[in-house]
Amino acid sequence: MSDDRPRRAGTRPFGTTRREPPATADRAPQAKAAGWLSRIAPGVRNLVNRRRDTTPDNLWIKDPDGGEMLFRADLEAALWVTPTGKHMRIGPGQRFRYTFDGGRCERLPVPDAPEDPLRFSDGKPYRERLLAARAATGAQDAMALAVGLIRGQRAVVLVQDFAFMGGSLGMAAGEGFLAGAEAAVERDLPMVAFTAAGGARMQEGALSLMQMARTTLAVQQLKQARLPYVVVLTDPTTGGVSASYAMLGDVHLAEPGALIGFAGSRVIEQTIREKLPEGFQRAEYLVEKGMVDQVVARKDLPDVLGSILRTLMAGRARARAA
Repeated sequence: MSDDRPRRAGTRPFGTTRREPPATADRAPQAKAAGWLSRIAPGVRNLVNRRRDTTPDNLWIKDPDGGEMLFRADLEAALWVTPTGKHMRIGPGQRFRYTFDGGRCERLPVPDAPEDPLRFSDGKPYRERLLAARAATGAQDAMALAVGLIRGQRAVVLVQDFAFMGGSLGMAAGEGFLAGAEAAVERDLPMVAFTAAGGARMQEGALSLMQMARTTLAVQQLKQARLPYVVVLTDPTTGGVSASYAMLGDVHLAEPGALIGFAGSRVIEQTIREKLPEGFQRAEYLVEKGMVDQVVARKDLPDVLGSILRTLMAGRARARAA
């Protein structure tokens, strides 16, 4: 039988169960927790995103010799020399930092040169290759110049960047070498060249081959001024570079294991039809044959260079006094 009597507001029918809302005391911690999370969540997201932006993609580097995965920070601390002794290729910025006292130096400008004078294309326009290399390295061309102290001896240092189109010798690279030699003569300083190249730049044809003669004349200017010219051969130094300014130094140093030569070993074997000796064209082999004066580990280069430059500059001063 239904109950048709009117009910007061807030009353419920007989026999029904009252559903009480959760206690306010129970809801408070949840609301408080939600508020705390909402406050820190944006900060956590920003921190994670920031770490993603600053963490390099190549955090691990593969050892070219042993194939072992090496932690990038450990390689940087070891000057990019692997546990097996492999001296990996480095760019001008790192080279200047490792060579100059305290990593401090004054960067010198490299003159501009005509771009793509032959309008060359080898399936891809030369101008596009230049733009791609500049985007990848952040440099205008393969040569970089700086002046600073090497164990107390001031010197002009030129670095050839293999990452820029294989460090190939073109018009811009030739202008860079000439600028380095002129800066050394003007400042009455010795010059150090770190070479790394696969040869002349084929996209510039005979114009690139002309740089061999131009750089040779620049070395003669240093010799006429009785200024020391020291070459550090790094991996690889081949082709027209090894046939010109890379082999015209007063002293030739080389990093361990550096490939140094003119033509490739396979081409030589096919030409002479003989098997080449083990380690042919490597720095250690060339020391035995008298082509390189000394093989020097990267960590020891500043000390060795500083000693050589001070000795040569002291001899120059005595010659002038006499």
